[in-house]
Amino acid sequence: MIITTTPQIEGKRILDYRGVVAGEAILGANVFKDMFAGLRDIVGGRSGTYERELQRAREIAMQELQQRAADLGANAVVGIDLDYEVLGSGNGMLMVSASGTAVVID
Repeated sequence: MIITTTPQIEGKRILDYRGVVAGEAILGANVFKDMFAGLRDIVGGRSGTYERELQRAREIAMQELQQRAADLGANAVVGIDLDYEVLGSGNGMLMVSASGTAVVID
């Protein structure tokens, strides 16, 4: 399945629009990861732990989006938008959502 942030796919015609599809992933950050990330903030550098969690959440959201598009009979998703939010008391949850338009291309 072709997925893209652009509204069309070069060299392909959109034959049918199947609707808006979305995928979401919400992951919690545990206390030890939070403490380690806090240390990184103090001494500088990147938090590999949070980067891996963010990547995992994005992959889950994209897989859900593709599955929902396939369920509609689409073979591509155009106009994909990724959003990132922190949720919960103390911002202890990370949400990644992906949305786009499921289409059939030639």
